[in-house]
Amino acid sequence: MKKSLSRRSAFTLIELLVVIAIIAILVALLLPAVQQAREAARRTQCKNNLKQLGIAIHNYHDTYNCIPIADVDGSSNPVSAHARLLPYIEQDNLYKVVDFNVPYNHANNTVARNTELPAFRCPSDPTRLPASIGGRNNYYWNAGSGIVMYSSGATGQPASNGIVFHNTRIRFNDITDGLSNTAGMAEKLTGDGNNGISTPLVDTYRPGTYPNTPDEALQQCNATNVTDLSLQGYSNVGGPWLQQYHSTNQYNHVLPPNGRSCMFPPGRIATTANSQHTGGVQILLCDGSVRFVTENLDLKVWRSLGSRDGAEINGDF
Repeated sequence: MKKSLSRRSAFTLIELLVVIAIIAILVALLLPAVQQAREAARRTQCKNNLKQLGIAIHNYHDTYNCIPIADVDGSSNPVSAHARLLPYIEQDNLYKVVDFNVPYNHANNTVARNTELPAFRCPSDPTRLPASIGGRNNYYWNAGSGIVMYSSGATGQPASNGIVFHNTRIRFNDITDGLSNTAGMAEKLTGDGNNGISTPLVDTYRPGTYPNTPDEALQQCNATNVTDLSLQGYSNVGGPWLQQYHSTNQYNHVLPPNGRSCMFPPGRIATTANSQHTGGVQILLCDGSVRFVTENLDLKVWRSLGSRDGAEINGDF
């Protein structure tokens, strides 16, 4: 007798659609988790970069008894304080090709200017700046809670009260508020590289006003019509790191974290810390520790972190 052959039933169209729907739901559930895990890893790397820069600053201070100095060559395009940290972040060979006696854009500094250093880049910032601008930077020096970045005030404004600003030698002993109460560096996103488009989080705007206080700068910057392209001030924010400039490696504690940035010539600046990390920015304190600061932090506390000698009491932040 012939044995009857059993037939295997195929999937119906409905069953196939159900399986596809289940897979789609699982992917939709897992994708955000994967993205969050990746961002957590990038944020950790960014924090570690700041930590290493903090160690470098302390080692530099041990050698020279001061924080790296900016603008000592006296030119209008000075070499940055970042360059002075190079031997302390395992970049001694690059340091040796930097010519501190000429401007950053001099032919002598072409190699250094065009070198991209992971130590100066937050992996959470997929920059739109072209590589031709030179090595990009996400870590900015604290120039204080005022609206100038100079050792002598512009048009009667108070001098900078930060830790790195023009032609001034700051020692740890000068930070009388305490190293753990004073910001040393903070994150800042690179710009969009194009004054023909407006990107409020990363562009620097030019309101055309003349604030006399940080509060006036805050109000006037936030009132700027960012859709008016004639008010674009600077879009090449973040590059090159070799240039000492408010839009390449110095920021102020004037507007809150993740706020706007504005320039108010002559000499008045409000360059703001910001990041792609949800809810705030990471800052390096002068004691070498790294803290995540929420964008909702009380503005008074944020400004007190920018001052090295204001005798403020920060409390918890």
